[in-house]
This record gives sequence, C-alpha cells and structure tokens, in this order.
Amino acid sequence: MSEYIMNNETQKIELHFSKADYIALSEDLKKEIKSNFLFSRKSGAWVSRAKFPNLWRAEAVAKKLGLENGGKVGKTLTFAEQMERKAQKAKARAARYDDKSEKAQDRSEALQKPINDMHGDISFFTQPNINSSAGRAFTNRRNKMFSAWERGFEEFKKSEYYAERAEVARKTAASIKPTDKGFIDRRIKDAEKTIKAQKKNLELYREKLEQIEKGKVFNNYNYNGKPITAETVQGWIEDAEMMIENAINKSIYYHECLEEVGGVEFSKDNIKTGYIVEIARWGKCRVVGTGKVNISYEIMEGGAAGFGGKATYAEIKRIISAEISQQPIHPFKVGDIYTVEVWNGKTYEREPKEYTVTKITNDRVTLKSGEERAISRKPRRFRAGANTFSWALGIVDGLNGTIYKKEEVTA
Repeated sequence: MSEYIMNNETQKIELHFSKADYIALSEDLKKEIKSNFLFSRKSGAWVSRAKFPNLWRAEAVAKKLGLENGGKVGKTLTFAEQMERKAQKAKARAARYDDKSEKAQDRSEALQKPINDMHGDISFFTQPNINSSAGRAFTNRRNKMFSAWERGFEEFKKSEYYAERAEVARKTAASIKPTDKGFIDRRIKDAEKTIKAQKKNLELYREKLEQIEKGKVFNNYNYNGKPITAETVQGWIEDAEMMIENAINKSIYYHECLEEVGGVEFSKDNIKTGYIVEIARWGKCRVVGTGKVNISYEIMEGGAAGFGGKATYAEIKRIISAEISQQPIHPFKVGDIYTVEVWNGKTYEREPKEYTVTKITNDRVTLKSGEERAISRKPRRFRAGANTFSWALGIVDGLNGTIYKKEEVTA
C-alpha cells in the first residue's frame, strides 16, 4: 500500500511505496523526492530530511505523489531520550570510523611492506632495465611493488581521514550534554518562548475550530485554494500540542543540565551597575545596566574594549570587583546647542534645525527645539583610537542627524 506516515520516534515523515512505483514517476517528481527525502534501507522507505515542525514541504511532496495519509506511528521520545540516542549514534559512528582507520592503516602497511623490506638493497633500486626474459620479469615485479607502495600513501590518507572523522564523532558525543551556562540558559528561554507562543496559537485554533463547526466560512484559504476545514485546524491543534510537549521536555532537560553545572549564581539581586565582572566570551567587563533577564556591559580589555552589549546573568562567570566603579560620562552638557539636518517633506530638501540640551543623566540626554515636545536620546560610546573614545548622539535619523564628541580625558 502506498502511503506516508509520521514517525513519532524520529519526528520525520516516511514515504512507503514500491520500487516499481518510484521508477514510473516523472523525473521532476523524483528530483523533488531526492531534495526532501533520503532513502533508508533500514526502514525500507524514503525518510524526510527535515524534522517536525518543519515538515510542510515534505508533506506537500507526499500529497503531490498521491499517497494516502497513514497517520502517526511509534512512541514519542522525550528530549532527554533524543539526546541520549544522538550521543549513542555518535559513539557508534566514532567506533566505525576508528575501525575503518585501523583497516586502512593495515592496508597501507601491507602495500608498502615489499618496498620497505628492500631498504638497504642498493642493487634493487639502481639496477637498470635489462631487455631479457629475466630482466623484464624483474622490472615488472619492481614496478608493481612501487605501484603498491604509492597506493599505500592513499590508504594512509584514508586512515587519517577516518581518524579525523572519529575524533569529530567523539567530540559530538561528549558535547551532547552542554556545560556552558550561557548556552543552557538561552536554550531554556527559547523553550519557554515556544511554549508561550504555541499556547497562544492553541487558543486561536480552538476558537477558529469552534467557529467552523458552527458554520462560519473564513475568507482566507489554504495553499490548495479551498476554504480552511475543521480537519485542517484540528491538524494545527495537534501540531501545536506536540510543539508544546517537545518544548516542555527540552526545558526540563536543560534545567537538569543547569543544575548539574551549579545553576545560575547571579541575578539582579547580587549584580549592580558599576560592578566589574567576567563574562564568558568577553572577559573583564563593566556592568552598565541591570534588568530582570539581562545585563548591559562594556568590555574593558582587549581589541573590543569600549564596545558592549547585553548578556544573561548565566553568562557571568564571576564578580571581579563588587565596588561601584565610575562609569564613563558622556560629554553632552545642559545648555549645549546642536544643529542637525532634518528632512522637509514639502521642499524635498534637508534643512538645518537647532536643538538645545535641557536635561542630562548618566545614560540619557533630553533635547528641545523651540516649542516642540522634548525628545530623549541615549548617547553611544565607541572606540576612536588606541586609547581614545568618542560619543555619538543620534538626534534625528538620516544624514547629518548625529552629533559626535570626543570623550573628556580626566586626570
């Protein structure tokens, strides 16, 4: 029977049809199958390259082939089980490559042994070709030995290649369970974001399903040009529920990983603006702002000094100094007057416009132009030279809308 199924264990679509059916397909359909599926001898089926929830293209190909929907089969694995299986496959792959590397090494040694055994026999390597029966036989034998010796180098290359692949597989197996707190924390937040989004989708889908069952026809259509059916919406609901289940499993798995590496030590309660901390990627940094989820930081050392960004509390490795360090102070002062160019939609030209600084804080500058409403802007610090920094204040968008000033050097 020709059908396609969803394998819950692999979370991939499988196409089941005979070889004769495949041969009878057009070349275009064969290309589409090969673009979206790989043939598995173990399963005896074409298995989708993509996994749930990115199966819309694979399912479209299955429908184009006219295959019946065989539903879902197999047990859904938890995320922890998926990771364990991935690690086991990587270990098995490493073992296979090790075996191939050893066999290639043995073949290379066997191929080069005849020549290596002749080392020291000067006459073997220097004897000229003699045009006699014995001479030609000797020359042919020596040429074959040299040819085998050269093939031995190819086997050595194969051995090195398989050894490298084995090492990559071992590293993959070892890194299945992460230890980087920042990475783990981001995966947890991604899972929580997915759960929140899909719960919202579930509410919308269930509401739409109820309306369809009451007879309402929606004006938006499926890709096949037909109105959305209750069956289609029910499929959306099932997909959303599966995504939520997967995200919950993923969140549990990464929470366990986080506990194993000691959890998150820092939060807004024990990290304050002005602290000097070590961030996993950037080293020594000054905390310039704290939020509920992230901190804002400025890099203090290295080629990226003066630049900054945001990081999660999990990315903080340690507190270098809990003393409130003085933050760089921007050079913009109350009373400063700046002229920038503003686009005039009537004349289609840029015109000068004057702004006066009316208020400043450590991280904001308030400006006002005439009787217009005041605007607030955040100055940006950047590296201008080896040991010098400058500040940029973007007042308006566009060309000549930003003011630049050098940082004041204090003794």
